Amino acid sequence: MKASLGVRTLSGVDAAAAWEIAADSPDARIKIMEIGIFLAAATASIFGLGRPQAIGITPADPADFLLESPEGSDVGDGIYSDLSWGTGPTVPLAFLRRISLPAVIGAGVIWTFPNGLDIPEESSIVLWNLGTNAVVDAYAVVEL
Repeated sequence: MKASLGVRTLSGVDAAAAWEIAADSPDARIKIMEIGIFLAAATASIFGLGRPQAIGITPADPADFLLESPEGSDVGDGIYSDLSWGTGPTVPLAFLRRISLPAVIGAGVIWTFPNGLDIPEESSIVLWNLGTNAVVDAYAVVEL
């Protein structure tokens, strides 16, 4: 089953996570199929997508993904998204994707993963600020 979520990031602080998508259950089997990010301010920005060395602790505003089926309810346990934490995720050792965007509102990218980008149980994927960035409107499509 597919689920989606759209967010606006809260911070463009350099060397920090802007957004985390996390598997919060040992039984979770999550694959990210697509992620899109688009600048919400005219600030040249550099982002990386990767697996943090440690997930965020004490999520401040977790949001559940929404099912794309006609029922349209949230998916509940298994996956959540967060934009701020008591202790944020750590920097990935390497990035799966990187993008440099020009200082144009609406500039962006859509990354697709034809076979799905796995999020193993109790781990996450982060959108990482690799510079002082604009906030972005972002979305993700996942398969559960």
